[in-house]
Amino acid sequence: MPVSSAGPPLAERTKPMHKILMTYNNTEGLDVLIKHPDFKVEIHAKPTPEQFKELIKDYDGLMIRSEVKVTPDIIAAADKLKFIGRAGTGVDNVDIPSATQKGIVVSNVPGGNTISAAEHTVGLMLALARNIPQAHGLLKNKEWKREKFTGTELQGKTLGLIGLGRIGREVAYRMTSFGMKIIAFDPFASKEFAQSSGIELKSLEALYAESDYISVHSPLNDTTRNMINAEALKKMKKSVRIVNCARGGIIDEKALSEAIKEGRVKGAAIDVFAKEPPVDWTIIETEGVVVTPHLAASTEEAQVKIAAELSDVVIDYFTKGVIRNAVNVPTLDWETYKKLEPYIALSEKIGIFQGQLIEGGIKEVKLQFKGYISEFNTNPLLVAYLKGLLTPILDIKVNFVNAPGLAKERGIIVKETKTEAVEDYTSLITASVITDKGEIAIAGTLFSNKNPRIVKLMDLSTDIVPAGTMLLVSNLDRPGVVGQVCVFLGKNNLNIANMQVARKEAGGEAVTIISVDGAVPAEVLKQIGSFSGVNKVKQVSL
Repeated sequence: MPVSSAGPPLAERTKPMHKILMTYNNTEGLDVLIKHPDFKVEIHAKPTPEQFKELIKDYDGLMIRSEVKVTPDIIAAADKLKFIGRAGTGVDNVDIPSATQKGIVVSNVPGGNTISAAEHTVGLMLALARNIPQAHGLLKNKEWKREKFTGTELQGKTLGLIGLGRIGREVAYRMTSFGMKIIAFDPFASKEFAQSSGIELKSLEALYAESDYISVHSPLNDTTRNMINAEALKKMKKSVRIVNCARGGIIDEKALSEAIKEGRVKGAAIDVFAKEPPVDWTIIETEGVVVTPHLAASTEEAQVKIAAELSDVVIDYFTKGVIRNAVNVPTLDWETYKKLEPYIALSEKIGIFQGQLIEGGIKEVKLQFKGYISEFNTNPLLVAYLKGLLTPILDIKVNFVNAPGLAKERGIIVKETKTEAVEDYTSLITASVITDKGEIAIAGTLFSNKNPRIVKLMDLSTDIVPAGTMLLVSNLDRPGVVGQVCVFLGKNNLNIANMQVARKEAGGEAVTIISVDGAVPAEVLKQIGSFSGVNKVKQVSL
């Protein structure tokens, strides 16, 4: 269904018209694109895979949301397609490798819902403080129970933010105007970064103990899953109120429900749930809990902002050749990309590896490229590394375009050096991360130009395949230390796939790398960390 005129008559045109297919029917915010004389936008909302394969053959550009999947079969059928634009952040529904191989740019619109999510968080806090939903419900039922709903002021209270990404900082900015004291826990933010926003960094334990309100702004990963559990709730003030507009699964819903029923938590406001739509309604049915059905990003303004920005991205690409918000690596020609591809993947793996090892706020990142790889434009490798490093620790989608900006936004200094000289390898990528708690350096290379390896961990030589799940055990190099760890893993039905020990000298400090067939539960990790001779244990998933 065409939604734009065909532009000037064919005889008057000096350049071809770009045909754009939209697979959703909301055109708000797309006026600039729809009215542009060089574009013809047509809507075919939610086509079936068979319809999609037929439709896509005739289009230069594709605009999608989350409902439609762009599979390898669809891309293979796209004879003219040059650009895929996602009206939103996630691009999980697009086969990126297939698009890249065919030279198709894939772009998204990151950050368009930041203000909406922040405002929804503030709204839930106010609703919680003043019992607005409960009072509304009774009054609508013609019950005047004014005495039941005495609220509390936000002024003078302490707001604890778990996570200092874009949304967390926007919440802090707004709640400062309410006269709240803002503290935050973010293991990857520096004190200087927090102070620039008027926020005091605290340990998670201190945040729990001091906060009158706690608002969650963390990504959902193995570290944050069920972070707010029964044990954590016991460490909080009895008057605490908890808000979650981030990700379902960060809060143990049953534990929170029990804490509210027992009077250990004053109340909660929840927008996201472990399962959506919910399967277990316990937290929703708990008195004292304000709930909304994942509405934080759902505002007219956010949708219009996203649509308007995507319009500009499409126009810039087709009329100026300017590539914005790309999530693949479109600035390289295909032949160069194929040469760099394994190094790009290696760089990202090194970043992901370090992102799960570091402690403290990141101050500086140093990358060194040695040997054959130094002859190329290494910017794609740098970007891939930053994407890997920041992905485990930020509360938004990190991609190949926004990673450098996110690093700069957090005050991280990024340095890059290149040298042709290399001692033991054809190419070597070394990454050092400096935090306010120390420095971690990792070096990686490719064996036979295709098999990635981590060959240095700090100043220890290793031979780690960066894949799967592994435990990094910092231990004393003495008999029985590693054995007790392996036996304990076996007792907990965790199969060891591979193991190696890196050390400087016999009897000294060592790092044992144990590859396991599956994730290791938190309680097992905690127990291993308490073993005699074990100084520290970290789980890394790649």
